[in-house]
Amino acid sequence: MILQVFGNTIWVSGLTAVIGAVLGAVTSYALIGANPTGLLRTMVDSASSVLAQFGGIMLAFAFIATMGASSLLTVTLREQFDIDIYADGVWLYETPGLILPYIYFQVPLMIIVFLPALEALRPQWTEANATLGGTRADYWMRIGFPVLAPSFIGSLLLLFANAFSSYATAAALISQGSQIVPLQIRAALTSETVLGRANLAGSLALGMVIVMVVVMSLYALLERRATRWQR
Repeated sequence: MILQVFGNTIWVSGLTAVIGAVLGAVTSYALIGANPTGLLRTMVDSASSVLAQFGGIMLAFAFIATMGASSLLTVTLREQFDIDIYADGVWLYETPGLILPYIYFQVPLMIIVFLPALEALRPQWTEANATLGGTRADYWMRIGFPVLAPSFIGSLLLLFANAFSSYATAAALISQGSQIVPLQIRAALTSETVLGRANLAGSLALGMVIVMVVVMSLYALLERRATRWQR
């Protein structure tokens, strides 16, 4: 049971971290040519700062109101286009339903933490690569990707930790069961029917602490390596 709960939490956190990291990195790359003080960059920076913190009950309500089982979008798709997004069950209120809300705040967080790494790529490196006869592909394979790899992997770990420790959004969305670790801890602390498992919440919390310590230690090491290229 415990291993299954940790498995559910890890795959949801890992999947949303990978998707958020890729989408955030692509968005950050598209913003490189934008004026740092221009309207577009200012709007993206402001929106990312707000949306990265937009979680919990408000985010869950937003998704329920937008694409819940009886929402306007769901009813319109079903009645006007004969598309039933809940044909296989009410997935929004189960573990798979956490993926979209998590990605919603993972992408802005990735933009915040990864954009400075992209901006740290020096124009002199591009010029040196061109002077030595290298192509754009050579630049990214031999300079760009190796320099950005620690920052990207570190940001990916940060996104994983962010999703792994998320509680309020999942608590508001998942109506039945405790499929992820934070909800299982809540159930162990509040349930009046589960007897003889008084230490379950503590064991789960210890497991979460161990995972977070490992992930954040790796993140700190990668960030230390990445900052060598950003000075």
